[in-house]
Amino acid sequence: MTFGKRLRFLRKRRNLTQKDLADRFNVGESTIGMYERDEREPSFEFVKQLADFFNVTTDYLLGRTDDPNPPGSDNEELGTLARINQLIKEYGIEQMGFFDIEKWKQLSEEEIEEIVKHFEWVVHKAREKNRSNQE
Repeated sequence: MTFGKRLRFLRKRRNLTQKDLADRFNVGESTIGMYERDEREPSFEFVKQLADFFNVTTDYLLGRTDDPNPPGSDNEELGTLARINQLIKEYGIEQMGFFDIEKWKQLSEEEIEEIVKHFEWVVHKAREKNRSNQE
C-alpha cells in the first residue's frame, strides 16, 4: 500500500477530513490531497509528525511494513496516561487549556455536554473509589 493510501486510511479511521488534518499540521488542504493521491511526497519531518499523531511507525506509513505498531508497544494495553496523551494528540487539543475560553467557544453544545458528562463520570468514579478505600 502506498503512503497516500495509508494516510487516507488513517485519516478516515479517525473521522478527520483533509481540512482537519491540514489545520492540525498547519499545511494546506490541497497538500494533504496531493499526499493522499501520491502526487507529492512529504518531508521526512512531516512523515515523523504524522507517525506520532497516528501512533504508527514511519515504516508503516511508507508501506515498508503492514504492522502499524511501534516496536515494544501494545496498543491494546496502553497505560492510562499514554492513552490520554494519544487521545489529546488525536483530537488536536494538546494546546487547549481548560481556561482558554476562546478555544472552548469553538466547540458545539453537544461536544461541551459530552465533556461535562465525562467529567461527572470521573468524579463519580473517584467518589466510589474513596468510599471503598474508607471501608
